Amino acid sequence: MGSIVIEHSGTPRSETINMHNVIFMSDADVVQNFHEGYLPEDGTREEKSYSTEALDRGYLEYGCSHYRRRCRIRAPCCNEIFVCRHCHNEAKNNINIDQKLRHEIPRHKVERVICSLCDTEQEVRQVCISCGVCMGKYFCETCKLFDDDISKRQYHCNGCGICRIGGMENFFHCSKCRCCYSVLLKKSHPCVEGAMHHDCPVCFEYLFESVNDVTVMPCGHTIHQNCLKEMQEHYQYACPLCSKSVCDMSKVWEKFDMEIAAAPMPESYQDKKVWILCNDCGITSEVQFHFVAQKCPCCKSYNTRQTRGR
Repeated sequence: MGSIVIEHSGTPRSETINMHNVIFMSDADVVQNFHEGYLPEDGTREEKSYSTEALDRGYLEYGCSHYRRRCRIRAPCCNEIFVCRHCHNEAKNNINIDQKLRHEIPRHKVERVICSLCDTEQEVRQVCISCGVCMGKYFCETCKLFDDDISKRQYHCNGCGICRIGGMENFFHCSKCRCCYSVLLKKSHPCVEGAMHHDCPVCFEYLFESVNDVTVMPCGHTIHQNCLKEMQEHYQYACPLCSKSVCDMSKVWEKFDMEIAAAPMPESYQDKKVWILCNDCGITSEVQFHFVAQKCPCCKSYNTRQTRGR
């Protein structure tokens, strides 16, 4: 994040002196100091106000549908310029592109950015070396991420290796699942090795880097929130990966009880037994056969499958 900001004081000579005075400060320090009331040595309130204006020029006026930012990036993979990595991936990794040419940008390898206000191309930094504008109020040097919309409460997770939103105090990193979860799940979530390091079981988008909301099912597997909602709209209430119920099905099981009670099996099937495996509790049992469904005697779930007959 090593960059500088020009502290304008009215003359070219003093601008040059100020640049050398600040050059050893990081961009983040410069931005924070100005906004917290820092005054440079021998500086005046007017100088601070002018410098703050330089940092804030174009705030929230530039960017794309993914980020508000005052810079663009040069993709290290194809050497083309895009507003952000998502813009690059949408343009370079879609069905209209020759499959051999499709690719995604390696976000951590971005080395060059272009200021949106003065068009100066430079190394990745928070403050433009030419016009002194802050190119993103939130800046992560590791992820090469710029964002002026700090209401997202971005933070960088060293465990995940990427930036996330929602406020660091509201999340914790699970080393086994290798992802961040809400602190509300810290003592209750079921750990699944690399829980989000796989594709969504419905739409097959890679969950770990997805920009869409991801939810954790009771079994510990993860899925896009919208995909789970769509499953339920089509009366699919079992995890696509392990078949465990994704919500409380007790009311549904009560209706199954009533339906089975109202439809007794013919006499020739009265003594028919089958072996079942319960998808919810994992217990194997021998139960009375019924054409509607077989109930697990352990957890009372009808989310079962027949393994063999008698």
